[in-house]
Amino acid sequence: MARIAGVDIPKNKRIEIGLTYIYGIGRSLSNRILERAGVNKDTKTSKLTEEEVNRIRQQMEDLKVEGDLRRDISTNIKRLMDIGSYRGFRHRRSLPVHGQRTHTNARTRKGPRRATVGTHKKMSKK
Repeated sequence: MARIAGVDIPKNKRIEIGLTYIYGIGRSLSNRILERAGVNKDTKTSKLTEEEVNRIRQQMEDLKVEGDLRRDISTNIKRLMDIGSYRGFRHRRSLPVHGQRTHTNARTRKGPRRATVGTHKKMSKK
């Protein structure tokens, strides 16, 4: 199992897909890294030589991934909340930030519906 940027890349997957397990790297960036490193994207991770892994690591040195990227994103969000911007307010309230509709939908961000008082049917006496 290759270890790149502190992440174990699965050995039974193609390296193009395996690199996406690193936070901050998607398919297009993965393909660009492999192209620059001169590694075939269809190669399984287990078949990579140590030299190829080192070339991939070298191409990723200037990229901000994993912990550095997570830290930057969290500090940016914290800054927005501190200055009191609209986006920061939406983050603080756990509401959608990019102008989505919230009257209906937005359940992923808002959480499960809260039951309101008096909406349940009353039990009939028997």
